[in-house]
This record gives sequence, C-alpha cells and structure tokens, in this order.
Amino acid sequence: MITLKEGDKAYAFSGLDQDGKKVALSDYKGQKVVLYFYPEDDTPTCTVQACNLRDNFALLKKNGFAVIGISPDEVKKHKKFETKYQLPFTLIADPDHTIIDKYGVWGEKQLYGRKYMGLHRTTFVLDEKGVIRKIFLRPRNKQHAEEIVKAWQQL
Repeated sequence: MITLKEGDKAYAFSGLDQDGKKVALSDYKGQKVVLYFYPEDDTPTCTVQACNLRDNFALLKKNGFAVIGISPDEVKKHKKFETKYQLPFTLIADPDHTIIDKYGVWGEKQLYGRKYMGLHRTTFVLDEKGVIRKIFLRPRNKQHAEEIVKAWQQL
C-alpha cells in the first residue's frame, strides 16, 4: 500500500503517454501537478472522474496545475479514452505497474465480498518542487477538481 505521505518528495518516473511519447515527471519541474491514478479507461467511475477534471481543466490551469492520469491500460486504450471524451491532459500507460508500484497504489480490493488485486484510486497533488502536498485516498469523483483547488487553497 501507499508508503508516501504528505511532505514527501514524489518519486521520479517516466512512461509513454496516449500518443506514444515519453513523458517524465521531471518535464513538469516548476509546475504544480495533479497526479491521479485510476483503475481503467472508459469505465463508469473512471470516466466520471476524468470528465470532471476535463470540465474543470480551465479552473485547474488557472490555479497553476498540470494534470497527469496513470492507469495500467495500454497506450492505444488511453488514446481511445482521450479521443472519446476529449481529455485535454496527459494519460500515462503503466501496464507493467512500474509507476503504480512505486506509488503503492496497487493492492487488495474487495467488491461484493470478492477479494482481488487492483489499483486503488488515489490522487497526489505536488507543488512546484515535486513535494506531495495533498493525497486523496478517496477522491470525490464528481467534484474532484473542485476538491483539489479547495484543498490547495487551505494549505
């Protein structure tokens, strides 16, 4: 599970985005970053969360945030998701769980009494120096962008 805590430096990483281009956290040096981990493209809850971030992207940008979504899906699936919902931010493919495991967001879950391994929906909000300022372990998917901005203003 998650071993990082608020005040820790975010782990460096790189991966391929929805266009197959290499993206690294270091590319965002000097920017605030919303790093959100989600289980799967084009599923109901993940779509609600992504569309909330899309619909409030101007608010996030106005507050200085870049947005990066990470899931275990492949590049092609991310591209379809981005296109279908016109997502204006980076989606990183992590099918090997390299980044997911670094951030400790993969673990046991339970649904309808059945236990299985999966990704725990988690958002890390980083400051301009790459320090984790806020962790959302249970994001409010329909109001996620708003809760990010509000939490940042209260820091």
